[in-house]
Amino acid sequence: MFLAQRANGIYFIEFFDQQSKRIKRKSLGTKNQTEAYSLYSKFFQEPIYTDKKESLQNKKRLEEFRKEYVSSLQHTHSQKYISSINLSFKKLIEHCGNIDLNILNTILMQKFINETYGRTKRSAALYFRTLKAAFNKSVDWDYLSENPLRKVKLPRIEKSFPVFITENQLNTILTKVNNEKFVNIYKTAFYTGMRLGEISNLKWKSINLNEKLIVVINDENFTTKSKKERIIPISNKLISIFNNLKQNVNSSDKEDYVFGKYPDVKSSQDHVSRKFKDAVLETGIDSRIHFHTLRHSFASNLVQKGASLYVVKELLGHESITTTQIYAHLQKENLINAVKLLDNI
Repeated sequence: MFLAQRANGIYFIEFFDQQSKRIKRKSLGTKNQTEAYSLYSKFFQEPIYTDKKESLQNKKRLEEFRKEYVSSLQHTHSQKYISSINLSFKKLIEHCGNIDLNILNTILMQKFINETYGRTKRSAALYFRTLKAAFNKSVDWDYLSENPLRKVKLPRIEKSFPVFITENQLNTILTKVNNEKFVNIYKTAFYTGMRLGEISNLKWKSINLNEKLIVVINDENFTTKSKKERIIPISNKLISIFNNLKQNVNSSDKEDYVFGKYPDVKSSQDHVSRKFKDAVLETGIDSRIHFHTLRHSFASNLVQKGASLYVVKELLGHESITTTQIYAHLQKENLINAVKLLDNI
């Protein structure tokens, strides 16, 4: 459902009529925008249910369902994912209003996705993924009998290879960083492939300097994206950094954060990410580079040196090899050897 204006200036509402199963329009009879928005809002205050039985069973407005759904994920999903859910619902409500879940249907959702795609393809894909998962849960909770996105087609989005940097480029970027802690964070991301959230939550209890291992763990305050723990060997280029940091830490307190603002306080992820982007822009290397590029670089550099995609998958903590295969194009030797087979025909 959305508010629009005719050529003559009169505002109208376009909405899906549950009884006729068709999209209809209702004139608001005004050219005044403020008045139109007021009438538009009142239109949702007393939704018309065509079936009395339907009106009594599990009525849920979009905003009410969003709050309930987000609350159910607070302790199991990252804040970044929660933010993407909130954004997706915000945009959907802007498009069709805070309507009842039962009014959602394939036609309405296809229009929402298509219009979003026309503005920004990436956002369309994000809204599609997050809302589809949310409405699957609404079916589980008996708020809907069917996911309104089940038959919606997401337009094809071109996939581009991830941007990555070399060690020399990293060092150039680091010359623009005047905070030693941030330098150490960026090096850790580049040589371990850890996500920013994993590094921000890294505690000394997860580091074994004798065996040169980092164990990315789940605890009461942090859960990895895949919900799985993993082991990452510490590169020789990092071991001296951790040894130096360890000398300034009370060895008995393993709950201290390795890169915390204070021993018991995490650094701000947004601040860490923003400072890296500032350094990148100052060097002028490539404006597409951001903090997550360091994770891509770890994987890309390994693959180019001959590491198996399956090994890279485990190091990155990917749930599926399909995700890791975005780096397959970097296995140039495999591609070259495959084409050489034609020489024997």
